[in-house]
Amino acid sequence: MKKIRHIFLRGFFTLLPIVGTVYLIYFLFKQLDGFMGLFIEWLAGRSLPGVGIVASILLIFASGFLMSNIIGQKLLHYAEKLLQNIPVVPKVYFGIKQIIDAFSVNGKQVFNKVVLIEYPRKGIFAIGFQTGECRGEVQEKTAAKVINVFVPTTPNPTSGMLLLIPEEEIIYLDMSVEEGLKLIVSAGMVVPDELPKAEEP
Repeated sequence: MKKIRHIFLRGFFTLLPIVGTVYLIYFLFKQLDGFMGLFIEWLAGRSLPGVGIVASILLIFASGFLMSNIIGQKLLHYAEKLLQNIPVVPKVYFGIKQIIDAFSVNGKQVFNKVVLIEYPRKGIFAIGFQTGECRGEVQEKTAAKVINVFVPTTPNPTSGMLLLIPEEEIIYLDMSVEEGLKLIVSAGMVVPDELPKAEEP
């Protein structure tokens, strides 16, 4: 029974992320199809199955194209100012936007490298992400070259703290940012593969 239980759980946890991903994509496209489908049906005067998905994809591309120029960015800024006057809505909208911006700014990854630092005291290590070099008044008033390091919380990496650490006290890791995030979200259960050993001459 113990072996059967182990096999069952292994199969369950193997299929869970696959089924979850498929269901999420299905749910998203179903909602988009329903929303845009009703709008197209209202314009055309009759039902057109599947046209909502096509219209949604076109809308996404159109939004991306619009945000790629100054006019689109100004329109978005104006729309966000209008949203600030509506009760409750700003907290939801800007909260979601803040989570997305934590990992991407204009399509560029915010986190540069995965680092290891001694925190909260010597002898205890924490995983962090380098977000850039410190500049301005903080760097001018610091004798050492300081690096901005974001230390996320587990299992929610969108919250955490910013630490300004001298560069010589930082240990740079070879794992990718994606691997570092997996390590943090899984609370250390998903460990990146070992680095390949150098071939002997």
